[in-house]
Amino acid sequence: MKDQERLIYLERRIEVLRKQMIDVASEQGYTSSESVRLSQELDSLINEYLKLDPQSRKQIID
Repeated sequence: MKDQERLIYLERRIEVLRKQMIDVASEQGYTSSESVRLSQELDSLINEYLKLDPQSRKQIID
């Protein structure tokens, strides 16, 4: 997968995970094992995204 394709995939996956994490945290609490797992996965994807495109740091964090 090319970098640009990977960035697009990561953007979509980050958005889906972010919404899923918010839903789970609302239902189960922010410290539930599922919320923590999703948060860690989200962190990993954001880190990967930033490594591929450091210029987008502000865009992905906001």
